[in-house]
Amino acid sequence: MALEAQVQTHVDEPRGFARFSSVTWRGFRRYPVLPLAVLVILIVFAIFAPLLAPHDPKQGDLRDRNIPPIFMDGGSSDHVLGTDLQGRDILSRVIFGARISMIIATTVVLAGGVGGTLIGIVAGYRGGWLDELAMRTVDFTLALPFLLVALVVVIVLGQSLTLMIVLLILFGWDSYARQVRAEVLTLRDAEYVQIAQIQGASLVRIIFRHILPNLWGIILVVSSLRVGGLILTESTLSFLGVGVPPSTPAWGIMVADGRAYLDTAWWVSFMPGVAIFLVVMSFNFLGDWLRDYFDPRLRQL
Repeated sequence: MALEAQVQTHVDEPRGFARFSSVTWRGFRRYPVLPLAVLVILIVFAIFAPLLAPHDPKQGDLRDRNIPPIFMDGGSSDHVLGTDLQGRDILSRVIFGARISMIIATTVVLAGGVGGTLIGIVAGYRGGWLDELAMRTVDFTLALPFLLVALVVVIVLGQSLTLMIVLLILFGWDSYARQVRAEVLTLRDAEYVQIAQIQGASLVRIIFRHILPNLWGIILVVSSLRVGGLILTESTLSFLGVGVPPSTPAWGIMVADGRAYLDTAWWVSFMPGVAIFLVVMSFNFLGDWLRDYFDPRLRQL
């Protein structure tokens, strides 16, 4: 009997482990666990950067310049990800770079999202010349080369964080307006909207009570996809020298600082580059998951 019990125990263990593995794998496939984990880390870095950063991101010691990461020969536990050419701690600069990226992305998404959503709702619901004017403005915005415009504006006005945020807002509302307008063209013919019109509901009540609640799904999808694109755009502008001021610890500036020393101090550019890659990919995966979740035709069961 004892031998049979031992055999039964050994037989049941793999089944329990296999069941746990199956449930875990199904959860990873069904929910964006890893993208959400990266997003949580990014938010924590952005909010608590002064508490989490082990060193001042703007000050360094030339005696500590080009220290490799801790996992390489010559690395130091005081600088886990190494130091740059001026002896500044890479980990501290990456953490503060997350704050800069989130400030820019959050501000642009909120301002551009609110403005673009309102323009799209009014254009789709009213139609006529308002719709034509809004859509032609969207086409004009999409036709302008953003990098060229940013270069010209920065040369004329100089570099500043505020200026870059304003430029990104001016070029970041069009995706909301186009997507929302397309959805409103369908919603305005819905039965509950027509009943509200017959009952004499005002335009503001129809928009905010009957139309806007049905747009949150598409707004969330566009926002999640826009955040990754905005972080990549900000990094590109900073890399080219037309983004945030050089003294600011931003990921794009860090990549640019180390591009001439990839053969001797590759970690200066590699570490912020990995941060950009992980954040952008995480937001893209999150946006794809939200699109599938809110669209029953694409939802994976």
